[in-house]
Amino acid sequence: MPPAESPKHVLLIRPSALGDVARTVPALVSMHRAWPEARIDWLVRDDFAEAIVHHPALHTVIPFARRRLRSWWRNPKVATELLRFLRDLKGHYYDIVYDLQGLGRSGLFTWATGSPYRVGPADARELATMGYTRRVKIDSAITHTVDRMLAVLEADGIPPVRDMRLHIGAESRRWAERYLGGQGLDETPYALIAPTAKWLCKCWPAERFAELADTLVLHGIEHAIVVGAPHEKQQAAPIFEHTKRITLHDRVGQTGIGQLMALIERAAIVLSNDSAAAHLAVGLGRRLLCVFGPTDPASVGPYRYDTSVVRPEGADVGRYRAAPKDQSVIARVSVDQAHAALQRVLAEPPAPVH
Repeated sequence: MPPAESPKHVLLIRPSALGDVARTVPALVSMHRAWPEARIDWLVRDDFAEAIVHHPALHTVIPFARRRLRSWWRNPKVATELLRFLRDLKGHYYDIVYDLQGLGRSGLFTWATGSPYRVGPADARELATMGYTRRVKIDSAITHTVDRMLAVLEADGIPPVRDMRLHIGAESRRWAERYLGGQGLDETPYALIAPTAKWLCKCWPAERFAELADTLVLHGIEHAIVVGAPHEKQQAAPIFEHTKRITLHDRVGQTGIGQLMALIERAAIVLSNDSAAAHLAVGLGRRLLCVFGPTDPASVGPYRYDTSVVRPEGADVGRYRAAPKDQSVIARVSVDQAHAALQRVLAEPPAPVH
Protein backbone atom coordinates (compact mmCIF):
# COMPACT_ATOMS: atom_id res chain seq x y z
CA MET A 1 0.00 0.00 0.00
CA PRO A 2 1.15 3.61 -0.51
CA PRO A 3 3.15 5.09 2.37
CA ALA A 4 0.54 7.82 2.86
CA GLU A 5 -3.22 7.82 2.39
CA SER A 6 -3.08 11.33 0.95
CA PRO A 7 0.25 11.86 -0.83
CA LYS A 8 1.19 15.42 -1.71
CA HIS A 9 3.24 14.85 -4.85
CA VAL A 10 2.82 11.96 -7.31
CA LEU A 11 4.56 11.14 -10.58
CA LEU A 12 3.08 9.10 -13.42
CA ILE A 13 5.64 7.80 -15.93
CA ARG A 14 4.43 6.93 -19.43
CA PRO A 15 6.68 8.69 -21.95
CA SER A 16 5.50 7.11 -25.21
CA ALA A 17 4.16 6.25 -27.73
CA LEU A 18 1.48 8.82 -28.58
CA GLY A 19 -1.34 6.28 -28.68
CA ASP A 20 -0.15 4.79 -25.39
CA VAL A 21 -0.04 8.24 -23.83
CA ALA A 22 -3.64 8.87 -24.89
CA ARG A 23 -4.87 5.64 -23.36
CA THR A 24 -3.02 6.25 -20.09
CA VAL A 25 -5.36 9.13 -19.23
CA PRO A 26 -7.68 6.88 -17.14
CA ALA A 27 -4.74 6.25 -14.80
CA LEU A 28 -4.30 10.00 -14.33
CA VAL A 29 -8.01 10.47 -13.66
CA SER A 30 -8.08 7.54 -11.23
CA MET A 31 -5.21 8.98 -9.18
CA HIS A 32 -6.80 12.42 -9.17
CA ARG A 33 -10.13 11.01 -7.94
CA ALA A 34 -8.37 9.05 -5.19
CA TRP A 35 -6.15 11.96 -4.13
CA PRO A 36 -7.87 15.21 -5.21
CA GLU A 37 -5.46 17.40 -3.21
CA ALA A 38 -2.29 15.80 -4.59
CA ARG A 39 -0.10 17.38 -7.24
CA ILE A 40 0.13 14.81 -10.04
CA ASP A 41 2.91 15.20 -12.60
CA TRP A 42 3.38 13.16 -15.78
CA LEU A 43 6.75 12.35 -17.35
CA VAL A 44 6.17 12.20 -21.09
CA ARG A 45 8.12 12.71 -24.28
CA ASP A 46 8.29 16.41 -25.01
CA ASP A 47 6.84 16.00 -28.51
CA PHE A 48 3.76 14.21 -27.08
CA ALA A 49 3.09 16.64 -24.23
CA GLU A 50 0.39 18.52 -26.15
CA ALA A 51 -1.86 15.45 -25.94
CA ILE A 52 -2.19 15.76 -22.14
CA VAL A 53 -0.98 19.17 -21.03
CA HIS A 54 -4.50 20.65 -20.91
CA HIS A 55 -6.01 17.88 -18.80
CA PRO A 56 -7.54 19.39 -15.62
CA ALA A 57 -6.33 16.47 -13.45
CA LEU A 58 -2.69 17.14 -14.34
CA HIS A 59 -0.49 19.52 -12.38
CA THR A 60 2.73 19.57 -14.41
CA VAL A 61 4.22 17.89 -17.48
CA ILE A 62 7.79 16.68 -17.02
CA PRO A 63 9.05 16.70 -20.63
CA PHE A 64 11.62 14.14 -21.70
CA ALA A 65 13.54 15.21 -24.81
CA ARG A 66 14.07 11.71 -26.16
CA ARG A 67 15.21 12.72 -29.66
CA ARG A 68 17.95 14.91 -28.27
CA LEU A 69 18.99 12.82 -25.27
CA ARG A 70 19.21 9.46 -27.03
CA SER A 71 22.68 10.42 -28.30
CA TRP A 72 24.03 10.79 -24.74
CA TRP A 73 26.53 7.94 -25.15
CA ARG A 74 28.46 9.72 -27.94
CA ASN A 75 28.07 13.35 -26.94
CA PRO A 76 29.45 14.52 -23.56
CA LYS A 77 27.24 17.62 -23.53
CA VAL A 78 24.12 15.54 -24.08
CA ALA A 79 25.27 13.06 -21.42
CA THR A 80 25.60 15.95 -19.00
CA GLU A 81 22.09 17.12 -19.90
CA LEU A 82 20.71 13.64 -19.26
CA LEU A 83 22.40 13.45 -15.87
CA ARG A 84 20.92 16.86 -15.02
CA PHE A 85 17.46 15.61 -16.06
CA LEU A 86 17.81 12.58 -13.78
CA ARG A 87 19.07 14.73 -10.91
CA ASP A 88 16.16 17.14 -11.34
CA LEU A 89 13.72 14.24 -11.04
CA LYS A 90 15.04 13.55 -7.57
CA GLY A 91 14.64 17.21 -6.68
CA HIS A 92 10.85 16.99 -7.00
CA TYR A 93 10.67 14.79 -3.87
CA TYR A 94 7.82 12.61 -5.08
CA ASP A 95 5.93 10.65 -2.42
CA ILE A 96 4.82 8.03 -4.95
CA VAL A 97 5.92 7.16 -8.49
CA TYR A 98 4.04 4.86 -10.85
CA ASP A 99 5.85 3.50 -13.90
CA LEU A 100 3.13 2.47 -16.35
CA GLN A 101 5.53 2.01 -19.27
CA GLY A 102 7.48 -0.90 -17.84
CA LEU A 103 10.64 -0.61 -19.96
CA GLY A 104 14.28 -0.03 -19.12
CA ARG A 105 14.23 3.72 -19.67
CA SER A 106 11.10 4.28 -17.60
CA GLY A 107 12.48 2.03 -14.89
CA LEU A 108 15.60 4.18 -14.78
CA PHE A 109 13.48 7.32 -14.45
CA THR A 110 11.49 5.68 -11.65
CA TRP A 111 14.67 4.80 -9.75
CA ALA A 112 16.18 8.25 -10.33
CA THR A 113 13.33 9.99 -8.52
CA GLY A 114 14.55 8.55 -5.23
CA SER A 115 10.94 8.28 -4.11
CA PRO A 116 10.41 6.00 -1.11
CA TYR A 117 7.57 4.24 -2.94
CA ARG A 118 8.13 3.31 -6.59
CA VAL A 119 5.61 1.01 -8.27
CA GLY A 120 5.47 -0.84 -11.56
CA PRO A 121 4.28 -4.09 -13.14
CA ALA A 122 6.10 -7.25 -12.12
CA ASP A 123 6.35 -8.31 -15.77
CA ALA A 124 8.13 -5.09 -16.85
CA ARG A 125 10.88 -5.69 -19.39
CA GLU A 126 14.50 -4.62 -19.83
CA LEU A 127 15.27 -4.84 -16.08
CA ALA A 128 12.84 -2.01 -15.34
CA THR A 129 11.74 -3.73 -12.13
CA MET A 130 15.12 -2.92 -10.59
CA GLY A 131 13.84 0.65 -10.25
CA TYR A 132 10.79 -0.34 -8.20
CA THR A 133 10.21 -0.80 -4.50
CA ARG A 134 6.91 -2.56 -5.25
CA ARG A 135 6.24 -4.91 -8.16
CA VAL A 136 2.60 -5.59 -8.95
CA LYS A 137 1.71 -8.96 -10.44
CA ILE A 138 -1.17 -8.47 -12.89
CA ASP A 139 -3.72 -11.20 -13.48
CA SER A 140 -3.03 -12.78 -16.88
CA ALA A 141 -6.77 -12.70 -17.60
CA ILE A 142 -6.54 -8.90 -17.83
CA THR A 143 -5.58 -8.31 -21.43
CA HIS A 144 -6.16 -4.71 -22.51
CA THR A 145 -3.33 -2.26 -21.88
CA VAL A 146 -5.71 0.24 -20.23
CA ASP A 147 -7.03 -2.34 -17.80
CA ARG A 148 -3.53 -3.61 -17.02
CA MET A 149 -2.36 -0.11 -16.13
CA LEU A 150 -5.40 0.42 -13.94
CA ALA A 151 -4.71 -2.93 -12.26
CA VAL A 152 -1.35 -1.56 -11.06
CA LEU A 153 -3.15 1.31 -9.36
CA GLU A 154 -5.98 -0.86 -8.08
CA ALA A 155 -3.44 -3.02 -6.26
CA ASP A 156 -2.78 0.07 -4.12
CA GLY A 157 -6.46 0.60 -3.42
CA ILE A 158 -7.06 3.22 -6.12
CA PRO A 159 -10.52 2.65 -7.67
CA PRO A 160 -10.30 2.54 -11.48
CA VAL A 161 -11.99 5.39 -13.35
CA ARG A 162 -12.25 4.54 -17.03
CA ASP A 163 -12.44 8.13 -18.25
CA MET A 164 -10.64 8.43 -21.59
CA ARG A 165 -11.45 12.09 -22.25
CA LEU A 166 -8.75 14.21 -23.82
CA HIS A 167 -8.66 18.00 -23.58
CA ILE A 168 -7.64 20.42 -26.31
CA GLY A 169 -6.00 23.81 -25.93
CA ALA A 170 -7.82 26.96 -27.04
CA GLU A 171 -5.07 27.86 -29.52
CA SER A 172 -5.45 24.53 -31.34
CA ARG A 173 -9.20 24.97 -31.54
CA ARG A 174 -8.79 28.48 -32.97
CA TRP A 175 -6.35 27.11 -35.55
CA ALA A 176 -8.86 24.43 -36.56
CA GLU A 177 -11.61 27.00 -36.96
CA ARG A 178 -9.39 29.08 -39.26
CA TYR A 179 -8.23 26.07 -41.27
CA LEU A 180 -11.66 24.50 -41.67
CA GLY A 181 -13.17 27.85 -42.57
CA GLY A 182 -10.52 28.35 -45.23
CA GLN A 183 -11.29 24.94 -46.71
CA GLY A 184 -15.05 25.51 -46.63
CA LEU A 185 -15.46 22.75 -44.03
CA ASP A 186 -16.69 24.77 -41.07
CA GLU A 187 -20.30 23.71 -41.74
CA THR A 188 -19.56 20.58 -43.78
CA PRO A 189 -19.13 17.02 -42.44
CA TYR A 190 -15.73 15.53 -43.17
CA ALA A 191 -13.78 12.38 -42.40
CA LEU A 192 -10.24 12.32 -41.06
CA ILE A 193 -8.05 9.62 -42.59
CA ALA A 194 -4.83 8.48 -40.87
CA PRO A 195 -3.50 5.84 -43.30
CA THR A 196 0.00 5.42 -41.87
CA ALA A 197 1.67 3.77 -38.89
CA LYS A 198 5.19 3.27 -37.57
CA TRP A 199 5.15 -0.39 -38.62
CA LEU A 200 4.34 -1.15 -42.27
CA CYS A 201 2.73 -4.45 -41.22
CA LYS A 202 0.09 -2.36 -39.41
CA CYS A 203 -0.73 -0.34 -42.52
CA TRP A 204 -3.71 -1.29 -44.65
CA PRO A 205 -2.76 -0.69 -48.32
CA ALA A 206 -3.29 2.99 -49.06
CA GLU A 207 -5.11 2.18 -52.30
CA ARG A 208 -7.81 0.46 -50.24
CA PHE A 209 -8.14 3.47 -47.99
CA ALA A 210 -8.76 5.43 -51.21
CA GLU A 211 -11.52 3.02 -52.27
CA LEU A 212 -13.09 3.12 -48.82
CA ALA A 213 -12.90 6.92 -48.75
CA ASP A 214 -14.88 7.07 -51.98
CA THR A 215 -17.73 5.13 -50.34
CA LEU A 216 -18.13 7.92 -47.80
CA VAL A 217 -20.00 10.04 -50.35
CA LEU A 218 -22.78 7.44 -50.19
CA HIS A 219 -23.20 8.48 -46.55
CA GLY A 220 -23.23 12.23 -47.08
CA ILE A 221 -19.52 12.79 -46.37
CA GLU A 222 -17.89 14.35 -49.43
CA HIS A 223 -14.64 15.63 -47.90
CA ALA A 224 -11.77 14.00 -46.04
CA ILE A 225 -8.62 15.35 -44.42
CA VAL A 226 -5.57 13.08 -44.74
CA VAL A 227 -2.95 13.27 -41.98
CA GLY A 228 0.42 11.72 -41.27
CA ALA A 229 4.00 12.49 -40.27
CA PRO A 230 6.40 14.38 -42.57
CA HIS A 231 8.31 11.21 -43.48
CA GLU A 232 5.07 9.43 -44.43
CA LYS A 233 4.18 11.51 -47.48
CA GLN A 234 5.17 8.77 -49.91
CA GLN A 235 3.25 6.18 -47.94
CA ALA A 236 0.07 8.28 -48.06
CA ALA A 237 0.46 9.35 -51.71
CA PRO A 238 -1.63 6.51 -53.26
CA ILE A 239 -4.73 7.82 -51.50
CA PHE A 240 -4.53 11.03 -53.48
CA GLU A 241 -3.79 9.13 -56.68
CA HIS A 242 -6.65 6.62 -56.44
CA THR A 243 -9.64 8.50 -55.01
CA LYS A 244 -12.27 9.39 -57.59
CA ARG A 245 -15.33 10.75 -55.79
CA ILE A 246 -14.37 12.29 -52.47
CA THR A 247 -12.54 15.62 -52.13
CA LEU A 248 -9.28 15.22 -50.20
CA HIS A 249 -7.44 17.86 -48.15
CA ASP A 250 -3.74 17.15 -47.64
CA ARG A 251 -2.37 17.72 -44.11
CA VAL A 252 0.32 15.01 -44.23
CA GLY A 253 3.40 16.32 -42.46
CA GLN A 254 1.73 19.64 -41.68
CA THR A 255 -0.26 19.02 -38.51
CA GLY A 256 0.97 19.13 -34.91
CA ILE A 257 -0.59 17.01 -32.18
CA GLY A 258 -2.85 19.76 -30.83
CA GLN A 259 -4.01 20.59 -34.36
CA LEU A 260 -4.60 16.91 -35.11
CA MET A 261 -6.74 16.59 -31.99
CA ALA A 262 -8.74 19.67 -32.96
CA LEU A 263 -9.40 18.25 -36.44
CA ILE A 264 -10.41 14.87 -34.99
CA GLU A 265 -12.76 16.57 -32.52
CA ARG A 266 -14.87 17.96 -35.37
CA ALA A 267 -14.63 14.99 -37.76
CA ALA A 268 -17.73 12.98 -38.62
CA ILE A 269 -15.60 9.82 -38.53
CA VAL A 270 -11.94 8.81 -38.27
CA LEU A 271 -10.50 6.09 -40.53
CA SER A 272 -7.16 4.71 -39.37
CA ASN A 273 -4.82 1.81 -38.88
CA ASP A 274 -3.72 0.66 -35.44
CA SER A 275 -2.09 4.00 -34.74
CA ALA A 276 -2.25 7.05 -32.48
CA ALA A 277 -5.12 8.68 -34.38
CA ALA A 278 -7.43 5.84 -33.33
CA HIS A 279 -6.73 6.37 -29.62
CA LEU A 280 -7.08 10.14 -29.96
CA ALA A 281 -10.47 9.56 -31.59
CA VAL A 282 -11.53 7.45 -28.62
CA GLY A 283 -10.46 10.18 -26.18
CA LEU A 284 -12.40 12.75 -28.18
CA GLY A 285 -15.54 10.65 -28.52
CA ARG A 286 -15.59 10.39 -32.31
CA ARG A 287 -16.85 7.64 -34.56
CA LEU A 288 -13.98 5.43 -35.62
CA LEU A 289 -13.16 2.67 -38.08
CA CYS A 290 -9.81 1.09 -37.30
CA VAL A 291 -8.21 -1.56 -39.53
CA PHE A 292 -6.14 -4.14 -37.66
CA GLY A 293 -3.74 -6.76 -38.96
CA PRO A 294 -1.21 -8.71 -36.88
CA THR A 295 -1.72 -6.72 -33.66
CA ASP A 296 -4.36 -7.81 -31.17
CA PRO A 297 -7.23 -5.38 -30.53
CA ALA A 298 -8.03 -7.25 -27.32
CA SER A 299 -4.84 -5.82 -25.84
CA VAL A 300 -4.02 -2.70 -27.86
CA GLY A 301 -7.24 -1.84 -29.67
CA PRO A 302 -9.32 1.32 -29.26
CA TYR A 303 -10.63 0.99 -25.70
CA ARG A 304 -14.29 -0.08 -25.48
CA TYR A 305 -14.67 0.60 -29.22
CA ASP A 306 -14.90 -3.07 -30.18
CA THR A 307 -17.41 -2.52 -32.98
CA SER A 308 -15.05 0.01 -34.57
CA VAL A 309 -12.42 -2.62 -35.37
CA VAL A 310 -12.21 -4.52 -38.65
CA ARG A 311 -9.62 -7.27 -39.05
CA PRO A 312 -8.99 -10.51 -40.95
CA GLU A 313 -10.70 -13.63 -39.71
CA GLY A 314 -8.33 -15.77 -37.66
CA ALA A 315 -5.48 -13.24 -37.90
CA ASP A 316 -2.18 -14.49 -36.52
CA VAL A 317 -1.46 -11.86 -33.89
CA GLY A 318 1.61 -10.99 -31.90
CA ARG A 319 4.27 -11.74 -34.52
CA TYR A 320 4.51 -8.34 -36.16
CA ARG A 321 7.85 -7.44 -34.56
CA ALA A 322 9.50 -10.33 -36.36
CA ALA A 323 8.20 -9.13 -39.75
CA PRO A 324 7.62 -5.36 -39.45
CA LYS A 325 7.27 -4.83 -43.23
CA ASP A 326 4.98 -7.78 -43.96
CA GLN A 327 1.53 -6.50 -44.96
CA SER A 328 0.16 -9.93 -45.85
CA VAL A 329 -2.07 -10.20 -42.76
CA ILE A 330 -3.67 -6.75 -42.85
CA ALA A 331 -4.03 -6.96 -46.65
CA ARG A 332 -6.57 -9.74 -46.09
CA VAL A 333 -9.08 -7.08 -45.05
CA SER A 334 -11.11 -6.31 -48.17
CA VAL A 335 -12.71 -2.98 -49.05
CA ASP A 336 -16.12 -4.66 -48.93
CA GLN A 337 -15.42 -5.92 -45.41
CA ALA A 338 -14.28 -2.47 -44.31
CA HIS A 339 -17.28 -0.77 -45.92
CA ALA A 340 -19.69 -3.12 -44.13
CA ALA A 341 -18.02 -2.16 -40.85
CA LEU A 342 -18.14 1.51 -41.83
CA GLN A 343 -21.88 1.33 -42.39
CA ARG A 344 -22.32 -0.22 -38.96
CA VAL A 345 -20.21 2.45 -37.27
CA LEU A 346 -22.04 5.31 -38.97
CA ALA A 347 -25.38 3.86 -37.91
CA GLU A 348 -24.42 3.75 -34.22
CA PRO A 349 -23.62 6.56 -31.76
CA PRO A 350 -19.98 6.83 -30.70
CA ALA A 351 -18.95 4.89 -27.60
CA PRO A 352 -18.82 6.90 -24.35
CA VAL A 353 -15.41 8.19 -23.27
CA HIS A 354 -16.10 7.82 -19.55
